[in-house]
Amino acid sequence: MRLLVLGGTQFLSRAVAAEAAQRGHEVVCANRGRSGTAPPGVTTVRWDRAEPAPAELTDGAPYDAVVDVSRMPSHVRRALAAVHDAHSPGAHWVFVSTVSVYADDADPAGPGAGRLKAAIEEDLDPMADVESYGGMKVACERIVLDAVPGAAVVRPGLIVGPGDPSGRFAYWARRSAATGDVLAPGRPEDLVQVIDVRDLATWIVALAEDRTGGTYDAVGPAVPMRELLAACLPDARLVWVDQEFLEAAGVEPWSGPDSIPVWLPRPAYDGMLAHDAGPALAAGLAPRPVGATARDTRAWLDADPAARITGITTEREAELLARWSARS
Repeated sequence: MRLLVLGGTQFLSRAVAAEAAQRGHEVVCANRGRSGTAPPGVTTVRWDRAEPAPAELTDGAPYDAVVDVSRMPSHVRRALAAVHDAHSPGAHWVFVSTVSVYADDADPAGPGAGRLKAAIEEDLDPMADVESYGGMKVACERIVLDAVPGAAVVRPGLIVGPGDPSGRFAYWARRSAATGDVLAPGRPEDLVQVIDVRDLATWIVALAEDRTGGTYDAVGPAVPMRELLAACLPDARLVWVDQEFLEAAGVEPWSGPDSIPVWLPRPAYDGMLAHDAGPALAAGLAPRPVGATARDTRAWLDADPAARITGITTEREAELLARWSARS
């Protein structure tokens, strides 16, 4: 298979390129070359998708498949025009979207199940307007499916594992050898779900190989927070601290320097990490145990001192635990 990966230098797209090359496929990565390096064994074409496609992109035989992770509608249009329309009309397209396309974060199984956010057709900076990210991805999905009706659209939730630039899961992986008290946020029964980047990449390559179409929530099974944290911190004593206390103490959810990563306010976000994994699992997605992901992520953190970890410091955690204990 001749595979074009639009990206290939960061986290998921790099893992896709590496997996495809390891399987013996001919892999071309098209990227700006500003945010990392492509894996060994691939060909790199420099392309800033704000500009017309370079001639090197369409040199040689047609592509059998394309994997795109873009969040900018204009970038998706430009790639389809250069590759699908002009060079490889028979290429199978796999577009990586996000569960952030859904309008309801509280209950994905409720009356509004499957309802998407309004499409945003223009390119916006999601760092300036976080809500624009899901809307732009909705537009990107529609652009791809209109051009390639048999395409695959995968909507990951929280992608974790070695190389994660967000630092969210790394917060818990860093603590994986802990034996003392560890602050566990919210309620033990709150549902969460993660997917290891390597498992997601393996499945995306398989979708390209098999020319599988359809739209999937690319997530692992939803599990109670107690199960996720027990797998990440098998020797620690989890001290459950309720949401109201954390909010009153100024602790942020999800991500940030004074946050407890992966924790989300409830019930407003009951459904964000509780999507139906069944269709993706039936289509071949095979998640590994979260404990294995935590161990591998810890090994990566130990080997790379520059790896990012977000979340509260151990000193802040100790202070919160002391205040919680005194309150209780």
